[in-house]
Amino acid sequence: MNNQTNLEKNNSKKSSSRKSMLTGAVIGALVTIGLYSILAEFSAGPESMVSTPEEKKPLYWVAPMDANYRRDKPGQSPMGMDLVPVYADGGSGADSGPGTIKISPEVVNNLGVRTAMAEYKSLHSQIKTVGYVKYDEDQLVHIHPRVEGWIEKLYVKAAGDPIGKNEPLYEIYSPALVNAQEEYLLALDRKNQRLISAAEDRLSALQLPKSAIRNLKKARRVKQSITFYSPQTGVVDNLNIREGFFVKPGTTLMSIGKLDQVWVEAEIFERQSSQVIKGLLVTMSLAYLPGIDWQGEVDYVYPTLDPKTRTIKVRLRFSNKDNQLKPNMFAQVIIHSNMKEKILMIPKEALIRSGNSDRVVLALGEGRFKSIEVKVGRFDDTSVEILAGLDKGEMVVSSAQFLLDSESSKSSDFKRMNHPLDVQVFSGGEFSSAEAEGVVNNIMLDHRMLNISRGPVEKWGRPAATLDFLVSEQVDMTGLENGMLIQFTFHMSDDNFVITDLYPQAPANFNNPANNDAQQERLK
Repeated sequence: MNNQTNLEKNNSKKSSSRKSMLTGAVIGALVTIGLYSILAEFSAGPESMVSTPEEKKPLYWVAPMDANYRRDKPGQSPMGMDLVPVYADGGSGADSGPGTIKISPEVVNNLGVRTAMAEYKSLHSQIKTVGYVKYDEDQLVHIHPRVEGWIEKLYVKAAGDPIGKNEPLYEIYSPALVNAQEEYLLALDRKNQRLISAAEDRLSALQLPKSAIRNLKKARRVKQSITFYSPQTGVVDNLNIREGFFVKPGTTLMSIGKLDQVWVEAEIFERQSSQVIKGLLVTMSLAYLPGIDWQGEVDYVYPTLDPKTRTIKVRLRFSNKDNQLKPNMFAQVIIHSNMKEKILMIPKEALIRSGNSDRVVLALGEGRFKSIEVKVGRFDDTSVEILAGLDKGEMVVSSAQFLLDSESSKSSDFKRMNHPLDVQVFSGGEFSSAEAEGVVNNIMLDHRMLNISRGPVEKWGRPAATLDFLVSEQVDMTGLENGMLIQFTFHMSDDNFVITDLYPQAPANFNNPANNDAQQERLK
C-alpha cells in the first residue's frame, strides 16, 4: 500500500516537472521571436519604424523677380537669386480654390513676405493743394466819396503804404460840401434848432468828419477843402486816385485792409469735396520762408464748382501777427481730413491696381496664397478703404506680393466665397438659371453652402465641374448627406451660384463604393 502511494507521488512530481519545462520553453520561444523582430527593425533603420507622408513635389521653379523664367529643377535666376518652387496642391479649406498656390516657409522667409491685417480704423487723409494769400475781407474797408469834387491833396502816395487809424488820406474840394457848411452856419445864425439838426445831419450823411463839424460850429467859417481820415489801421490797397483827380460818388478811391489775420484761397478737386468741412486743421508753408509752417483752419467751403477746372474753392484763415504773410503770396497747403467713422482698411502697398480691377493677395496660412479681387474706396497716405472682398481680421500680403500675384493670377478666378462684389450677371436682361444633377461632397450649414460635383450644364454649354453653391433661404437643407445624388436648379446672382430648388435623387451609401462610382459615372 505504501509502495503504491510513493509511486503515485513520484509520477505526480515528474508530470509537474514536465509541465514547467514545457511552459518555460514556450515563453522562451515567444521572447526570442519578439527580440528578433525588434532587432530586425533596428537593423533595417529608423525609416522602417516611422511612416512619413509622401513629400509633395513642385511643378516647376520660377525666378522671384521674373515670373516668365521657369525651370524644371532648382537653380538660380539670371539675377543670381534662388528659384522658387511652385506646387500643384493649393491646399484645402474654405478659401482655397483656383489660383491658390503653396510655398514652403523657407522660401516665404527668403522672399521677405510680410502680411497685414484688414482692420477698422479712421481715415486720415492729407489733401495737398496750393493757395494764394488774400486780405481778410471781413476787415477790408473800401473808401468812396459821397460828393463829387477834385482831389486837392493826397497824403497816401502808393499802394501798400501802412496807414494808422484817423491818419489823413486825402483832401477834396467839393461845391456840395461848401453849400452844406453854409446851410449849417445859416441855421446856427437863425438859432432854429430844427434847421440846425437837419443841416448837421446832412453834413454827417456826406461823411464830413465830426472834428470838421465841431470846428465849423466853433469858428463859424466855411472851409473850401475838407480832409478825410482813415477809419482803421492797415495797409492801403487799390489806390486809384492821384492829386487833381475829379471824383464822384461810386468811385473807389482806395481800400484799407488789415494784416493781423489773412485769408488763403485754395482749390480742391471735385472728388475731394466730401472730405473737407469747416473747422478742419490746415498746415501751410511758403517758399520764401522754408522750414516754417503756419497752422490754420478751414473757414468756408464755397458752394459752387468751377465748370472749367472742376474744382471747388476753399477759404482758409491764418493768424499773421508778425505780418510775414503778404497778399498774393503763393502757398503750399495741406488740409488734414480726419473722419470719425471707422472703415475697413488695409495698407496701401498691399493693393495691386490694374486697368480692369483691383486685387490683393490673400494669405490663407500654411504657406498658401491666392489673388482675389476687391472693391476699393477712399485713400489716405498709408491706407486704402475696402468696400468689398475682405473681412475684418483677414491677412493680406503687403510685400513681395507681385510675384505671388503673378503666379496665382494665371489660374485664379479672383473670387471668394461669401465675399461677392457688386457684379450682376444677366442673360437677356434677366438672371439666367439652369438645371443640373450632382453629388454632394460637403455641407456647410452655417454658410448655407454646398460643395457639389455636378454634371454638364447643356443650357450654358458648361462641362462637368466641382463648385461651391449658395443655397437660397427658401430651400430646405434638412436630410442632405455627403455623397447624396441630387437634382437642383440654380442661377447666377452677385457673382455666386445660388440654388433655388433641390430634389434628392438617391441616398448616401458610403458602405457601397460601387454605388458612388455609378453616381459619378452618371454625371459624366
